[in-house]
Amino acid sequence: MKRHPPRRGQRLSTCLGLVSALLSVGAAAHDFWIQPSAFWLEPRAPTLLTLQVGHGPARQRSPIALRRITRFEAITPAGGNIDLRPQLHPGGERSDAELQLATAGTYLLVLETDDRAQSHLPAIRFNDYLRVEGLTPALELRARTHRTDTDGAENYSRRAKAILQLGPEGSGSQEQITRPLGLTLEIVPECSPYARPRPASLPVRVLYQGQPLAGALVKLTDLEHDAEPLETHLTDGAGRTFFVMPEHGSWLLNVIWTRAQPDSRDTDFETIFSSLTFGFPALSACPASAGTPLAGCHRPGERPK
Repeated sequence: MKRHPPRRGQRLSTCLGLVSALLSVGAAAHDFWIQPSAFWLEPRAPTLLTLQVGHGPARQRSPIALRRITRFEAITPAGGNIDLRPQLHPGGERSDAELQLATAGTYLLVLETDDRAQSHLPAIRFNDYLRVEGLTPALELRARTHRTDTDGAENYSRRAKAILQLGPEGSGSQEQITRPLGLTLEIVPECSPYARPRPASLPVRVLYQGQPLAGALVKLTDLEHDAEPLETHLTDGAGRTFFVMPEHGSWLLNVIWTRAQPDSRDTDFETIFSSLTFGFPALSACPASAGTPLAGCHRPGERPK
C-alpha cells in the first residue's frame, strides 16, 4: 500500500473547502441505477429512461458524461444484443435516453462506465462509507497498514442492469435474466421477478471478476421510499443471498466492492458500484375495459393470480 504524506498541516480554510467539495463527491459516488418511466409496457411503446444517483433527499439525475459510458445495450428475449448507446443523451431535458422496443418478452438493459472517476474523502467519512457499504476488506487493510486516520481515495465505475417487460409477464425466455453477462461486478437473479408462477423469495448471486463473491452487502430498496433500504443481506460462501419477492412497485438491488490499487496508481482503491432494477405495473396502468388486461396488473399488496 502506497504511503501518502500527512495532510494535517494544511490550512483550515483549505480543509473546509475540501470537505465541502468531498461531501458532494461522496454523495455522487453512491447508488446508481437505470430508471425507466415504466418497467412494463406494450411492444413499440416509447419509454423514457433516466440515470439516477443517490438516495432519499440526495437522489438526483446522474451528471455522468456520455464519454464515460462504454456500454449500453439491451439483451433481447431471443438472447441477441441491441446497441442502445446511440439513443443516449445524458442531461436531456426529459430523460437520458428514449427507447422503443418492438418484440414482446423480457429485456435486460445493461450499462457500463469507465473507471476514470475519483472520490477523495476525509478519513472519518471514508471509514464510515466503508462500514456502511460493508467493505470490510478495505477497512481491515487500512487498519493493517496503519492508515485508518488518513484520507481515502478511490477510482470508481458503474455497472447497472434493468429488467423490462414488454407485453404479458412470463412470455418468452427468462434465461437472459438469470445468465451472467460477464460484468466485473454483477447481481444475477436466480429466477426472473417476472416469471410465472412468481416465487415467494428472490435468490440472487453476486459475481466479482466471474467468481462468487462472499461477504458482500446486498441491499433491496423500494424506489418509491428510498431513504433507507428495505432489506440488507450478506452473501454466503457461494456468493448467494435471498430477499422476499416484491409484489408491486419499483425496486433496486445494489452492491459495492473494492480492491486495493497497485502502488503505481494515485488512488488507494478501485471500487465498482453494481445495481439491478425491476418493477411491476401500477393499478392505474392496467386497462379498465372488459378486454384482456395486461397480465400482472394488480392492486398493491395483492399477489397476481
